[in-house]
Amino acid sequence: MKPDRLQAFSDGVLAILITILVLEFHVPDFSKGHLTSAVLLQWPILMAYIVSFLYVGTLWLFHHDYFSNLTRIDRNLNLINLFVLFTITLVDYPTNLVATAVASGNTDDMKTAFIIYDIVALLISASFELLYWYVKKHPDLKSNQKNIYRSIELDPVRSVIIYGLAIIITPFSLVTGACLLCVGIIFHTFAYLRSSNKL
Repeated sequence: MKPDRLQAFSDGVLAILITILVLEFHVPDFSKGHLTSAVLLQWPILMAYIVSFLYVGTLWLFHHDYFSNLTRIDRNLNLINLFVLFTITLVDYPTNLVATAVASGNTDDMKTAFIIYDIVALLISASFELLYWYVKKHPDLKSNQKNIYRSIELDPVRSVIIYGLAIIITPFSLVTGACLLCVGIIFHTFAYLRSSNKL
């Protein structure tokens, strides 16, 4: 199987996911003359959307560049890619949980929502680690022209550690746990920028 077919399918899945994320925006209930305050109260939805859009967008960039440097796809890699896409599509659920919990202002609910987001992010990173490991074990799949694999092969492990720490810390400190989640997502962005310079 050629990589372009896999990329086309993956692009479609991620495009649908990003579309679903933005569908959470609804016109708020408001009384006449109070639209501004009603819109401002929707800030948790906006923030959750921005963070998740940045996250999914960066994952798409990684995915696109990575598979662009493969010459062919075998059955196992195709299955691994499906698993990667499955984990990424889970992002919509914790995004909504975090937005709802933050809007409620309940600390326990916010902790639960952030932990669920951390778990999903950890699964995504683990799926990319599986992808990188498989391609490393099968060098015949890689292009001989470009080699970015060595520079990024440990990035999923690093992000798994960040999200794992967030899961452990969040029950004790919501702010620290939320910051670690954001650090993990920002880490992906900088990791992509670093790897893209090698293309």
